[in-house]
Amino acid sequence: MNRPSLTRFAWLTIAAALLTMALKTAAYLITGSIGLLSDAAESLVNLVGGIMALAMLTIAERPADEDHAYGHTKAEYFSSGLEGGLILIAALSIAVAAVRRLIVPKLLEEIGVGLAITVAAALVNLVVAVWLLGVGRRRRSITLEASAHHLLTDVWTSAGVIVGVGIVALTDWRWLDPVVALLVAANIVWAGAGIVRRSIAGLMDVSLPAEEMAAVRRVLQNYEQTGVQFHALRSRQAGARKFISTHVLVPGDWTVQRGHALLDQIEADVRRALPDAAVFTHLESLDDPASWDDETFEHPDQPMKQEKRRA
Repeated sequence: MNRPSLTRFAWLTIAAALLTMALKTAAYLITGSIGLLSDAAESLVNLVGGIMALAMLTIAERPADEDHAYGHTKAEYFSSGLEGGLILIAALSIAVAAVRRLIVPKLLEEIGVGLAITVAAALVNLVVAVWLLGVGRRRRSITLEASAHHLLTDVWTSAGVIVGVGIVALTDWRWLDPVVALLVAANIVWAGAGIVRRSIAGLMDVSLPAEEMAAVRRVLQNYEQTGVQFHALRSRQAGARKFISTHVLVPGDWTVQRGHALLDQIEADVRRALPDAAVFTHLESLDDPASWDDETFEHPDQPMKQEKRRA
């Protein structure tokens, strides 16, 4: 599968992280707000995540070789998993700092300037996040999607901090600044856990989403109307690549040439339904009871239940 390089989008993430981290750090130094410090800390995580994304996308784009016959696309899961983990670490550090500030409140300074800088940084993240999310979904890159969701989380973080610090400026409720930071930390935990969960699912060869499997089944059902049968339909995803396999059962008196031509047609139709899929088919005879041996998933140390049926 050939697709345009995605590494330039990782460079975009790195550039956005450097810019927003500088802006938010300046806002913190000007105001002394722990909420703004928590916002700056998340940009540091964005930077580390962007560097990791660049490394893993570079690996994922390598062509298949003798040692990696199915390609290197699973490398993307390491990037998104690390980024999810970094998000959780950032949330913990924010929570610790917020609790300390809650115990010892501090007067904030130059709030107007600090908030203006933070708004500018949030707008940068929003533009980059929306762009990355669109590209990630079109190119089916979990790395770009994870980076986009992380940046969107950062935007919500900034919005919460801006509101909280603004209220502090109007009311002098100094305790509200660390409370906002704690709420930000909780939101970050939720986002990070979702990214980690999705990465683990990919590394564990989770099946394709239900809607994509339904599209495959619709293709197969068209052939079932002609007397052909299917079983052992299985799938997995590795980054942007999808893998689908199924057994195709045809009448026993068919020639090899006729069966092979049918498999070619089925594989082409499935690839039209799922353009990035690698499709594997196995031809079997409807008249052979052994053709039904692989219908169920069994532990390799246990005898397989055989459902011997004939068309």
